[in-house]
Amino acid sequence: MTAVLPPPGQGLDPFDEGRRQLGIDPGDETIEITQIGDQTMELNMGPQHPSTHGVLRLVLDIDGEVIKDVRPDIGYLHTGFEKSFESHTYQQCIPLTDRMDYLAPPMNNLGFSLTVEKLLGCEVPPRGQYIRVIMAELARLGSHLIWFGTHGLDMGATTPFLYAWREREKILDINELVSGVRMMTSYIRVGGLMADVPDQFHPMVEDVIHTFPKFIDEYELLLTKNPIWVSRVRGVGVISAADALAYGLSGASLRGSGVPYDLRKAQPYSSYDHFTFDVPIGRNGDVYDRYLVRMQEMRESVKIIAQAFENLPGGPVNTLDRKIALPPRNEINTSMESLIHHFKLVTEGFRPPRGQVYHAIESPRGELGFYIVSDGSNRPYRCKVRAPSFSNLSALPHMSRGALISDAVAVVGSIDIVLGDVDR
Repeated sequence: MTAVLPPPGQGLDPFDEGRRQLGIDPGDETIEITQIGDQTMELNMGPQHPSTHGVLRLVLDIDGEVIKDVRPDIGYLHTGFEKSFESHTYQQCIPLTDRMDYLAPPMNNLGFSLTVEKLLGCEVPPRGQYIRVIMAELARLGSHLIWFGTHGLDMGATTPFLYAWREREKILDINELVSGVRMMTSYIRVGGLMADVPDQFHPMVEDVIHTFPKFIDEYELLLTKNPIWVSRVRGVGVISAADALAYGLSGASLRGSGVPYDLRKAQPYSSYDHFTFDVPIGRNGDVYDRYLVRMQEMRESVKIIAQAFENLPGGPVNTLDRKIALPPRNEINTSMESLIHHFKLVTEGFRPPRGQVYHAIESPRGELGFYIVSDGSNRPYRCKVRAPSFSNLSALPHMSRGALISDAVAVVGSIDIVLGDVDR
């Protein structure tokens, strides 16, 4: 577009100096002004926006209300956990894992512990494995409750958030009972558990098993067939099975597109092959299908918890290898060898053999994998985390193009990202 400027001396004096700096003769009568051909505008969403589920910035290219492109800008919460692993002994790394996916800390404990145990060639007794499964599935329930509540709240539904937060308290009470901490439990350790569960654990888990199916029915009554909700989420944020696989999606974000991949079935760990459960999948790959998959996953988690609880074996919860797990207190009182093992483990930790190993579990957000390189010392030489939220976030631009600005909130909520899982 060409703009014709008035002759010199007619109101342009304040701009003459700037024109000279740009190499323009103040006497020129015209200046060429370049303008973008379409009406695209760049808009920031975040990093303080409450609907971004953490400190996330989305740069939206919009044409009116239509999203042309999205560029996630991450790093605002970066904590450097992967690097911090290198300066801590293996057991000291457990509290670091808690804080990556802070909505399901026992899952992080489990993934890291299984990876180190694979490196050590260590086997956890059946009772320890079953309790791990119970705690992991309780964490999945608690995480999905937060997703359900915040996903509804993002789009104006207040009641689901209040209901979900109320039920999550039951799970946090169990965390506090077994570990002394409500969220960052550090309960699952390399070689087993921090300790066996107390007697009060049994009635509290029974309460979850008996009451949560009814609670999930109430959640679905609020949203699943709610016409306002359905109109906001059906046909929005669509991604095909092929594209979901190409982007590296996992968890409910992948299964919502019809891919029946669940690591608990595909590569069973911690005795998951002892339990009967289904893998829910969607058909359309939209926000609504991802919602339905997670709602059904909560029901399946209750089924797994019930089976593990009813068939909970007796015996120890930690490996009998005293060079990996702390000896029981009664042994320390009577055995000098156990006392020495206790002292060495607390002051130095154990030393896995040289090598590298990768192990993954099915976290509430998808495939959570740990890649550890050991140089034979008591600390990891390198630890890299395959975080599901990071991979799932990469597909956000694909799912958002052509949608409206308000749909971006629905899409972000549907992939259930946790920024601690992204900015490691």
